[in-house]
Amino acid sequence: MRRRLYFMLPDVSSARAMLDELVAVGIEQRYMHFCAREGLLAADMPEANSLQKTDLIHGAEVGMLIGGISGLLAGGLWLIFPPESMEMRIVALLVSAIGGALFGSWMSANAARSIPSSRLQPFLLDIDAGKVLLMVDVPFRQISDIQQMVSKQHPEIHFGGVDPHVPVFI
Repeated sequence: MRRRLYFMLPDVSSARAMLDELVAVGIEQRYMHFCAREGLLAADMPEANSLQKTDLIHGAEVGMLIGGISGLLAGGLWLIFPPESMEMRIVALLVSAIGGALFGSWMSANAARSIPSSRLQPFLLDIDAGKVLLMVDVPFRQISDIQQMVSKQHPEIHFGGVDPHVPVFI
């Protein structure tokens, strides 16, 4: 199980140094995501993608919940005004619920794709000022080791907290 750590770095050179140090202690680059102003990062630095920068995941989850409930309600209409057989009623209810969940998830994710991540909100002013945000996903047992390493070697780096849940596919 991984947790996401947030570090606010003062500049790109500090971000480059942090990237090299984390790789040296065994953190793979695929678990590091830098977020900075457009065009500020070097091309070989792993930049955060839209899954990390937006509320797409949260939007899809909320849409799935609302769509699933709406689908169940629509499926309830199939039960009130039933098709021919009992098997068809159950199939209609399930298809309505699953279809509603998928449709709601898709619609909500499309809307949330344009909303900046609520988790990144505290860092946006610093990012606009030219600082670089590092999001690094580390195993739970390494959280304190990474925090201590960063605070000892780089007192200028601000620790921004730990995200309690990191989706597996990000």
